[in-house]
Amino acid sequence: MKRIVMATMAIAFCTFQVNAQTTSIGFKAGVNIATLGTEQSPKPSALIGLHAGLLAHIHVADKFAVQPEVVYSMQGAKDKSDNSELRLGYLNVPVLVQYMFSNGLRLETGPQAGILLSAKEKDNNVSVDVKNGVNGFDFSWAAGVGYLSKMGLGADARFNFGLSNINKNNIGKLRNNVAQIGLFYQFK
Repeated sequence: MKRIVMATMAIAFCTFQVNAQTTSIGFKAGVNIATLGTEQSPKPSALIGLHAGLLAHIHVADKFAVQPEVVYSMQGAKDKSDNSELRLGYLNVPVLVQYMFSNGLRLETGPQAGILLSAKEKDNNVSVDVKNGVNGFDFSWAAGVGYLSKMGLGADARFNFGLSNINKNNIGKLRNNVAQIGLFYQFK
């Protein structure tokens, strides 16, 4: 009986050590270039914002990893015809599958769920809450490329393609489209 307990403890310890070596956490931050996809004219212009959050990098095979993240993201668009802006704040949760090259380069893709935290329309320095007109959930698909240095510092570029209509008012479809450029640090 003692041997079984000792063997089980040894296997559990080795599994913990392997998992500890193949999983790392980190933080990230960067710039968003956001717009809204729509069939209406004129097309909205890009709005510059920020994103910041946490990540977990989990190796699942020799060259593959899964990277879930929790990121606050400033999104929206500008309407140059009337000089107004729609500013949206989301808590996004992407779950990315990454293919990792031995030189630190990574290709990544995966789904992203977003929860609306704020929605404000700004027109001539007057800000109005429009959260009631925007769906509280957003779904998109992310694709991008990244690079991780041996020190744990990295950079990535990603595009999030909006798949769900965020317009509650049935006046037309609006989809979040966001290009992201950022830096991240992954603890070993």
